[in-house]
Order: sequence, then structure tokens, then C-alpha cells
Amino acid sequence: MKKRIAIFASGSGSNAQKIMEHFKKHNDAEVVLILTNNPQAYVLQRADNFEIPSHIFTRHEFYQTDDIINLLKNLQVDLIVLAGFLWLVPQSLLAAFPNKIINLHPALLPKFGGKGMYGDNVHKAVLAAGEEESGITIHFTNAEFDEGEIIHQSRFKIEPGDTLEMVKFKGQQLEHQHFPKVIEGLLKKMKS
Repeated sequence: MKKRIAIFASGSGSNAQKIMEHFKKHNDAEVVLILTNNPQAYVLQRADNFEIPSHIFTRHEFYQTDDIINLLKNLQVDLIVLAGFLWLVPQSLLAAFPNKIINLHPALLPKFGGKGMYGDNVHKAVLAAGEEESGITIHFTNAEFDEGEIIHQSRFKIEPGDTLEMVKFKGQQLEHQHFPKVIEGLLKKMKS
């Protein structure tokens, strides 16, 4: 039986797109659901393009009920992927899927992580600090922002004169290249 992936995203969903592309004709795994807290998120269109069901949820549903947990369990989800999802994962969901929720962060943790550190905020902080390199971190999710066990890191050099857009582009290249492969590797390690 194929391993089943659910993706949480809050925005455009470019990483979700790469993951859906990667697993579209995969023999061992498939994306079975896209979840978002944002009814305007472009990731919903991307899910529709791949004919993958989506679910829009409210803050109340996510934090005050077991609806999301029940939905994921009913779909027999093996791995939950946070791909540009900005809310802290509630303890109930972490407990229901121990070591089965991963996140991608657009910097080299433990630097430039924590509340409010997402998207351009991260890249601006990296540039402001005068860093000579940045990168991506894929990590397990826990009850704190960006503090779970690190699974994978990839780096790129920041050249003098690199703008915010250039740093963001270099990071996204690494995200799109590595995130689907790291997910595949994790699924292979999971017991059936």
C-alpha cells in the first residue's frame, strides 16, 4: 500500500506543487490531502490542478476540536508536511502523529528561527546580520517554532550585492530540489 502524505500550506504552495509533482506517478507514496487555514490560498488551485482533495479549516477547528486529527486518521495519513504553514501545531496533533510531522524553514536553524520568522522576514534578518551563507532546514515539528530535530540542511553562498530576491530565489531552488527527496527518504524509513 502506498504511503499517504497530507500537506498543510497557508499561501502560494510552490513547495506543495513540487511535492505533488514528485509523488504524482510514484509507486510507493502519494499526496492524499492539502489543508489550509486560508480560503484565498493559491495552494487550493494547485491541489485542484492535481485533482487532490483540499480542506479549509478555521482556527477554532484546528485548536479546539479533533476534526483535523480525525480527518487525517480516517485518510490513514503516514506523514504530515508543513509547506509554508504559519500556525503552531497543537499538542493534540503532535501527540496523534508523533515524529510524523515535518516542516521546512528557509534558513539554517538554529539561527533565524522562532515566532514571526517566516518568508521574507527570515531572508531580511539573514541579510541584516551580514551572513555569508544561508540555506534551508527540514526538521521534525514539535510544540515550539523551529525547534524540532533537524533532518536535513542544505546551504548556499550569499554573494556581496545579493538582494532579498536573489537570496529568496537561491533558497527556493534548494527547497524545490531537496524537500520532495527528503520526504521520500523519510517514508522509506517508516515501517509499513
